[in-house]
Amino acid sequence: MKLFWKLFCSMVLITALACSTGGYVLIGTQFRSSLDREVAALYEENDLLRFALAQELAFNPLYSRKELAKAAGGISITTGQGRTVSFRLSDETGISLGGSGTLPVEAAVLTSQLPAGQRGWMMEALGDGRIFLHAASPLALEDGILYLENCREISELFRSRADQYQSFFSLMLILTGAVGVLSLAVAAMLVRPLARLSAAARHMAEGELGQRVQVDGDDEVAQLSADFNVMAHRIQRQVAELKAAAKRQEDFIGSFAHEIKTPLTSIIGYADLLRSRPATEEQVRESAGYIFSEGRRLEALSRKLLDLIVLGRQDFPLRPVPLDVFLRRVAGAMEPPLRHAGIRLTVQAQAVAALMEPDLMETVCINLLDNARKAMEGGGDVLMEGLAEENGCRIQVTDQGKGIPPEELERVTEAFYMVDKSRARAQGGAGLGLALCRRITELHGGTLEIESEPGRGTCVRVHLRGGEEP
Repeated sequence: MKLFWKLFCSMVLITALACSTGGYVLIGTQFRSSLDREVAALYEENDLLRFALAQELAFNPLYSRKELAKAAGGISITTGQGRTVSFRLSDETGISLGGSGTLPVEAAVLTSQLPAGQRGWMMEALGDGRIFLHAASPLALEDGILYLENCREISELFRSRADQYQSFFSLMLILTGAVGVLSLAVAAMLVRPLARLSAAARHMAEGELGQRVQVDGDDEVAQLSADFNVMAHRIQRQVAELKAAAKRQEDFIGSFAHEIKTPLTSIIGYADLLRSRPATEEQVRESAGYIFSEGRRLEALSRKLLDLIVLGRQDFPLRPVPLDVFLRRVAGAMEPPLRHAGIRLTVQAQAVAALMEPDLMETVCINLLDNARKAMEGGGDVLMEGLAEENGCRIQVTDQGKGIPPEELERVTEAFYMVDKSRARAQGGAGLGLALCRRITELHGGTLEIESEPGRGTCVRVHLRGGEEP
């Protein structure tokens, strides 16, 4: 059974049960209250009769039971409603000795059940459908006990209760119908948020992770809607994180492929130098040293790029490195590709110590020099400087290349963004160099600044901490 029908049936049944129970209890309570009033009136009439008989005994205290019963025939009591009260005097066995009027009930049943010296009452139904309250109280005389009996008809009280039950039954039918209509509306209102939740869950199952449901009020359904939204947000965030992880893996592959080219170019260049022409022992040793150092850097760089891009590591140890020695080593690694492109590289560096992770910062410098090479297709001069600043130091690379349009400057550090896509792809670019440079610089707690003028060249500054004499 659907929740809608469960709610509908529950509300109708609970309302019908509560109202019927309340109605029956109310009618029953009213009936018992009326019955109690009738019993009180019955006893009042009995007390009036006892008082009248007591007055009779006061004039002649020597009355026997039979004499008193005979004298009682002349006693008449009328109530405020104009009703003459009938009574009867009987002995212990229930035999009538006299009285006034006629009582429709037998005496023996009640008098035989009364405790000694106490009065009492009982309800008796006759064969014609009439119902009476029958009361009896003892009178002690010298020759024995007489029982004073009187009764009241309460048939109307029972008929009134039956009419009330009939009216209540008719009212309950009308009320149940009204409650049924109202329950349909209430059930529909309660189920509507659940329907929205169900629809949103189906949309999410189809891949629409941005689905959210409206939260109305602060009840349990509203709390469920709020929890659903929190769950949907977390799922969306986790999916986004998974996509970001996949993107980081793609970036790693692209960055690794991008970064591996420069050390391989240096290794191939120096190896070709050794292979193609005679060289002195010093040149052989220098070339072999560059080949070895670039191979080691390539090995270390692959691990660090994996930590930086895929694993998101942010705690690479930084150490003070002499800036002049560091930049000369970078220049030596880039010498073969720059010379092949007809570019003269000049290094001007002060003897200051910069806080850096050497392999990662060498990646930044090589990327900047490689970008300068790509921007100067006809050759030219590139200046790489290491300068002390007030609160640190900076590495600055200045070229005489094509420059970058002003509207492109803010986007050149975005991953996979290329100013001249056709030229970049022809030169083997992937749009990852400056994005990686910015990330590594931020990892060092530094900043990356780019100034460029189309047709005149570009100047890139990397600000680092340090700046002290090594």
